Amino acid sequence: AGSGAGADMRTEISTAAAFVTRLLRAAGGVGEEQLRCFRECLQEAMREHYKHHWFPLVPSKGSGYRCIRINHKMDPLIGKAAGMIGLNHERLFQLLPSELTLWVDPFEVSYRIGEDGSICVLYEGPQPGGKAAKQLESRTSCKEEWRIGRSSPSKSYNMMTVSS
Repeated sequence: AGSGAGADMRTEISTAAAFVTRLLRAAGGVGEEQLRCFRECLQEAMREHYKHHWFPLVPSKGSGYRCIRINHKMDPLIGKAAGMIGLNHERLFQLLPSELTLWVDPFEVSYRIGEDGSICVLYEGPQPGGKAAKQLESRTSCKEEWRIGRSSPSKSYNMMTVSS
């Protein structure tokens, strides 16, 4: 591959594939050998799919094309890799979140579970020009965002004082 696009996106692809594999492992019922094969198949499918859609100089270009999405429909790349280890879509829907968005972009891999969940960054690499290193500080981390979101008093507290 040399210094072509394939070499440049290795970290991003392996980060994304490892993440989906971890979700499968956490759900249980899939053997380690199957998981290893799934991860390799998914990485291969992603490499093939992204080959002509990877623009390190314009990282957001092609982002929609590279986005991995489960939204009551199984993402074809995940479906393809799962098929290689004998997992059908029905089984995948039991094992994986029913709403998952995974963005695989040059220098950043991030995901969101649920339609209005927080966006969490899995990987952020140094961009050419080195101006992106500070970006993360301005963004709230998932844990902080989770805490902020939960700190406002919930309306359900009022319902706890029901007397019989």
